[in-house]
Amino acid sequence: MSEIRFDDRVAIVTGAGGGLGRAHALELARRGAKIVVNDLGGSRDGSGGSSDAAQAVVKEIEALGGQAIANGSSVSDVDGVKRMIDDTMAKWGRIDILIANAGILRDRSFSKMSVEDIDLVLAVHLRGSFLPIHAAWDIMKAQNYGRIVVTTSSTGLYGNFGQANYGAAKLGVVGMMNTLKIEGAKNDIKINAVCPIAATRMTEDIMSEQMLDALKPEYVTPGVLNLVKEDAPTGMILSAGAGAFSMARIVETAGVFVGQGEALTVEAVAAKWDQITDVNTTRPAFKSGGEHGQNIFASVAAAAAK
Repeated sequence: MSEIRFDDRVAIVTGAGGGLGRAHALELARRGAKIVVNDLGGSRDGSGGSSDAAQAVVKEIEALGGQAIANGSSVSDVDGVKRMIDDTMAKWGRIDILIANAGILRDRSFSKMSVEDIDLVLAVHLRGSFLPIHAAWDIMKAQNYGRIVVTTSSTGLYGNFGQANYGAAKLGVVGMMNTLKIEGAKNDIKINAVCPIAATRMTEDIMSEQMLDALKPEYVTPGVLNLVKEDAPTGMILSAGAGAFSMARIVETAGVFVGQGEALTVEAVAAKWDQITDVNTTRPAFKSGGEHGQNIFASVAAAAAK
């Protein structure tokens, strides 16, 4: 198998001062990419800020013989993101890869969660993915090339106690991806999501030493680089951790037509519940919202044909 390279590609990695982002940035650099190391340098809850972490990763990349610049913008700030994009274009004249990785945590049970807790988490994870992607989008369209990765979470896909804010943001980026895979297709812009399990400062106090050692951030990165290579897929959710990888999908059962008019009652739906929820009829994952509608109308048509 030939080596996967990124020579002459320019990559922006947000939240790259440590953890997953640092691992992604370093491996891209080892394989020839020019890197923008973005990191606000704040604490895990989003407070504070320093450019030291981003500068340290730039030095690591330069020590490898690579090229990199540091950027300390907040991904939730419009002007800061614009500076990041402008600096990248001034330095290298293109943007090929964008990995939206930056994140914070404000974990609390739902009854104790404040409006600030959800606003800040949505700002960094959801708005902080939207703004860099939006700022780079027309550049990628003009190039007829772009590779984007958003970072989701098992909390967004499946739930986790104390993380209603984080889960909402992390499923939100999947919803954004599902539309951008369609809008970007004609310009060879591919977008995917990674669902990582890794030992980072976000998880260091909730995992044992043995688990932390098995869940190194660099064990996720090989999967991420397959999502940004030239022949990458698009619209995929890749779960990754400890060197193991799987694909997550949103699926739907075939369902059944219940009735219309007076025949459609609460009780009529209840009577068909086993057919509605029969996982043995699960359809292949839909490629668009239109296919979801087609599945519903297929049930109606099948009933009409009887």
